Amino acid sequence: MKKFVLLLGVILPSLLSLPISAEPALTQSVQNAQAETTTLEEFKGRVVYVDFWASWCGPCRKSFPWMNAMHAKYANQGLAVVAINLDSDKALADKFLSLLPAKFHLRFDPEGDAAAAFDLQGMPSSYIFNKQGELVQSHVGFFEEYADQYEQELVTLLKE
Repeated sequence: MKKFVLLLGVILPSLLSLPISAEPALTQSVQNAQAETTTLEEFKGRVVYVDFWASWCGPCRKSFPWMNAMHAKYANQGLAVVAINLDSDKALADKFLSLLPAKFHLRFDPEGDAAAAFDLQGMPSSYIFNKQGELVQSHVGFFEEYADQYEQELVTLLKE
């Protein structure tokens, strides 16, 4: 019983300090390819397209070619495409990437902390931040029939 009370005394304060509701922000911590912690703020000042994906996600296979095309077309105009992988096993992500190489920025969130902060509702999910770092648009899923609309949203922000 004494151990239970002690354990409760350790766990309860940490649970109470958790944020009640987080929101998508470029301040979110993620990991780079070397498993070093970084934030998305490294892209601030650019239009940032943040995409959450996983190796098991079928629609993610459709979004990768589109994100590669957006990166190739608009990176020089100030667009940063950042795809955050949620696989707990990086080998699964590596296998996916061997089939669908990414030409844009990759980050990793194996514990799902960033996904929780962004309140992910489905896969893939994307969030668009303007050059001031403000969230201005989000999408759940990737639908090829809306690809032109997604691109137009980016073009509009790049002109601001």
